[in-house]
Amino acid sequence: MFSEAEAARLLRLSQSTLNYWLEGGTRRGKIYRPVIRPEPRGERAPVTWAEFVEAGLLRMYRRDRNVPMAELRAFIDRLRDRYGIPYPLADRRPFVIDRQLVHEAQDAAGLDAEFCLVAEVRGQYVLTAPSDEYFKRVTWEDDIAVGWRPHDDPDSPVRMTPGVRFGKPAIGGVSTEVIWEHASGGEDEHEIADAFDLDVSDVRWALAYEMPLHAA
Repeated sequence: MFSEAEAARLLRLSQSTLNYWLEGGTRRGKIYRPVIRPEPRGERAPVTWAEFVEAGLLRMYRRDRNVPMAELRAFIDRLRDRYGIPYPLADRRPFVIDRQLVHEAQDAAGLDAEFCLVAEVRGQYVLTAPSDEYFKRVTWEDDIAVGWRPHDDPDSPVRMTPGVRFGKPAIGGVSTEVIWEHASGGEDEHEIADAFDLDVSDVRWALAYEMPLHAA
């Protein structure tokens, strides 16, 4: 789906951080296996859709703290074994149907409470704040992640969908990057909306999403 550099840009992560999650690496003389990939695939390997979506979850935890490689890898391995799929966190079931299983896998992997996806509250299993935010960013079809909201604003209609604009951020089927280019070329919001048969509010959302990417 994406080059590693493009995926990192869209996730608003450093490429070195994303590469570490995807490929693992050596830190202070200790070798760490990947968190996201079952096995390393090489630095030039493209980032698949499922890998991108799982990296979006880790980004939720990356904002304020480092992500523990060894414990998360052990936790995700347990979910892989349970579901028989390589990317279990790009699947809806751990977040809705199997929360008790997730809770048990967290405990078995020794995952710190601050990184847990599920917490037990008064006998009920509930999503923690980062995993709940991640879950609401994803568009689910059956149990599969088929879309992603890249914009931090929960009201944003900007979406990434593998079959639309090669998975790049878009609104109303129009790439947000293209809308930004038209605005940078001097067209006003109403002209852009007319040109692409969009609402003016759609154009404003697209520009709001693109602005931080170009300011970075």
